[in-house]
Amino acid sequence: MLLWINGPFGGGKTQTAYVLELALAEHRDSRSGSGSGSGRRSGSGRRVVIVPMTVVEPRYFEETVGRLRERGHDVRHFALLADRRTVLRRLRERRFGHAVRVVSGKDAPLRRESFAVTKLDLCLERLREPQFAEQVWTDHLTVPQVADHIAAASGLTLAPNTDSALTGRLRRAWTGVKHIRRD
Repeated sequence: MLLWINGPFGGGKTQTAYVLELALAEHRDSRSGSGSGSGRRSGSGRRVVIVPMTVVEPRYFEETVGRLRERGHDVRHFALLADRRTVLRRLRERRFGHAVRVVSGKDAPLRRESFAVTKLDLCLERLREPQFAEQVWTDHLTVPQVADHIAAASGLTLAPNTDSALTGRLRRAWTGVKHIRRD
């Protein structure tokens, strides 16, 4: 199974993918021992590949997801959506943006995230289209809740999330640091 996690830049794709990957690995390790190969095996033994990638051009989406499905692959697509203000807030908090915001003022421009901001409205508009279903509105959901939704909709069983609030924040911060682009 391929879980395609789509969404605007700053929409939570990488964080959600990380939580899914971790929960699938913990579930697998407590049930069937360690696995090998690419992707993760779910508790049911199915191999799961997680792809957090923004694709909003219908033609490109059809060329990738459509062809995979035509060839018999089980592709589950989820578009993570949120209100524009929510995504802008998340972008400000990315890549040490929160510290910059404190120093520079509440409405400091998103200089390093300018590409993401210029594409935000297009992403949000396109990903609302039926072709990009299933849409998951994340404004009032935590990252683990989004991961739980995707897992349930895909028939996957995740290990229970036993993170404290602090551990969850630290995991998300570490995931963000690991995915910093150096441009």
